[in-house]
Amino acid sequence: MELAVYNTQGQETGRKVVLSDAVFGVEANDHAIYLDVKQYLADQRQGTHKSKQRNEVAGSTRKLKRQKGTGGARCGSIKSPLFPGGGRVFGPVPRDYSFKLNKKLKRLARRSALTYKAQAGAIMVVEPLTLEAPKTKQVEAMTKALKVSDKKVLLVLPEGNANLQLSCRNIPSVKPILAANINTYEVMNANVLVMVEGAENVLNVMLA
Repeated sequence: MELAVYNTQGQETGRKVVLSDAVFGVEANDHAIYLDVKQYLADQRQGTHKSKQRNEVAGSTRKLKRQKGTGGARCGSIKSPLFPGGGRVFGPVPRDYSFKLNKKLKRLARRSALTYKAQAGAIMVVEPLTLEAPKTKQVEAMTKALKVSDKKVLLVLPEGNANLQLSCRNIPSVKPILAANINTYEVMNANVLVMVEGAENVLNVMLA
C-alpha cells in the first residue's frame, strides 16, 4: 500500500511512502486485539483497593447480649458483617491484575489493528516537523490543515522529539507516541493515525 506524504499545510508533497502488506495488510484477528487491549487495560490498574474484614475493623469484642431468651438471633460481636460498621464479607484486597501474553500474539494484535486503520483509510503521513521550541499553535494548525482537528489523533513519531511532544500536551485530542512503543489499545482508540515520515519504516521492520 502506498500513501501520499503531506506537509504541515495539508498539501501533498509529491512523495509517497510504502506500507508493508505484512504489517498493514494482514488477515485481522479480532480475538488477538481483544486480548491485547484487555492486557493493556489490566496493566493500568493499580490494584490497591482494600476493604476491612471483621478482624480488622475497630470495635469491642464483648458479647452483645445473652445467648438465649431474647427471642432474636444469637450474636457475639459488633464487628460482624451483619451490623453497621462491621467488616465486609469477601471485600476487595490488593492484587496484581497483569497477565502474560505471547509476543507473537501481541505482534499479531498490533498488525491487525493497523490493518483495520489502513482498510478504513484512517492513516496519514506527514513530513517531519521541526520546532525550535514547544508551540501548541503549530500542531493545532497542522491538524486543521489535515482536517483531523475534530478527531482523536494518534501522532506516531519515528524517534523522540521533545518539542513536538511538549506541543501536544495541551491538545486533548492529539496523543504523540513513538513508533517503537505503539500498542493495540492506542491504535484502536484513535480515529486517525498521523504518522511522521519515517515512522512507517520503524513499524515495517518491527512488526514484519
